[in-house]
Amino acid sequence: MAMVLQLSTFVTQYLTASAHEIKDKSPTALRFGVLSTAMINPAAIIHPSETHGDVLLYGVASREYNKARSYAKKYGFSKAYGSYEELLNDADVDAVYIPLPNGMHAEWAIKSLEKGKHVLLEKPLTANADEAKHVFKAAKKAGKVCLEAFHWRFHPAAHVVDALLSSGRYGPVLSTHSRMTTPKGSVPKNNIRWKYELAGGSLMDMSYTISSTRYFLHMPRLEAVNSAAAVPAPHDSRVDAAMNAELTFKSELAPNPVKASIYTDMDRANSYVLIPRVWELPSIQIECENATIYFYNFMMPHLYHYIAITDKKTGHTSYQKHYSFGPKWGTRGESWWSTYRYQLEAFVDKVRGREPVCWIEPEDSVMQMECIDSVYEKSGLGKRKGTSELLREKEKK
Repeated sequence: MAMVLQLSTFVTQYLTASAHEIKDKSPTALRFGVLSTAMINPAAIIHPSETHGDVLLYGVASREYNKARSYAKKYGFSKAYGSYEELLNDADVDAVYIPLPNGMHAEWAIKSLEKGKHVLLEKPLTANADEAKHVFKAAKKAGKVCLEAFHWRFHPAAHVVDALLSSGRYGPVLSTHSRMTTPKGSVPKNNIRWKYELAGGSLMDMSYTISSTRYFLHMPRLEAVNSAAAVPAPHDSRVDAAMNAELTFKSELAPNPVKASIYTDMDRANSYVLIPRVWELPSIQIECENATIYFYNFMMPHLYHYIAITDKKTGHTSYQKHYSFGPKWGTRGESWWSTYRYQLEAFVDKVRGREPVCWIEPEDSVMQMECIDSVYEKSGLGKRKGTSELLREKEKK
């Protein structure tokens, strides 16, 4: 359902951006460059930027100049570039958003940082944990901000669920289960998500499952991967069409190790043969000693979500929804803000030297990639490789 959610976000953000666009930008607004004309751009950076007074859509790059020029005209960028290098060489670009395929993240993030740009980098951060460490080493050396774009973690609804767990009201956490699926046939076979050479695979694309698990357990380091079963893609057995894994974490929210299961599927079989499982939005269930908390559509809660709390003793279920306010943002933010808009708010604060309301630390992103690596290794597929690493291996042969 990820692509359906993205399309829904495009529509809603187009409408809200039109209604709330800020035309009089700050004279010192952060000038953003975007590497590629990826489908996610309008939702992730373009429309959020239109409603932020301190962000300017400055430049967009494509490997085809005419494509970049057409895109710039359509979305209001000031400049277009016929290569990624040309954009990075422009001293007027302050920050870049990188939505390139997974395997290219590390290479272009490092190049961007070395050119003195702040980086908002799509998830998963890199192809593997080793690359993640190199990215943050480059960020530290350059003195620039680099953020993994797990946008959902910036939304008030996520903070409410975290606050419920942290309160201790429901007792220690016993187990979690996170799920993310896409109906069969909705991801075209030529899509980058299926390409091994670009670090594709269901777990990579749907790493939200691990992100949500780790976030609600307070970002612990993985203790063990108890099992991991991959369903290989029909056209390339190196790529996982689906992944089932059982993990163990030690969390400050529980005295005993927490069992966590994840399920990702880019080719989810239809229900009763004919009906796509369109209701299976990304969700996480957190079982505590006294209650079970179910967060439906944690990935894009701005579109629709609910938090269901079922009391184990009485069986009663109560429901909550939160689109603004919350324990972290307070009165800051608007009910029409998307997860991406909240994320952009925090990113700009960090770049400007202000303490962001919430943040994803480098160590957290590295541990996220270590967890992904471990699941892939346990499954027998082996951890993903970046395009630069694959090229070096090819040259050695």
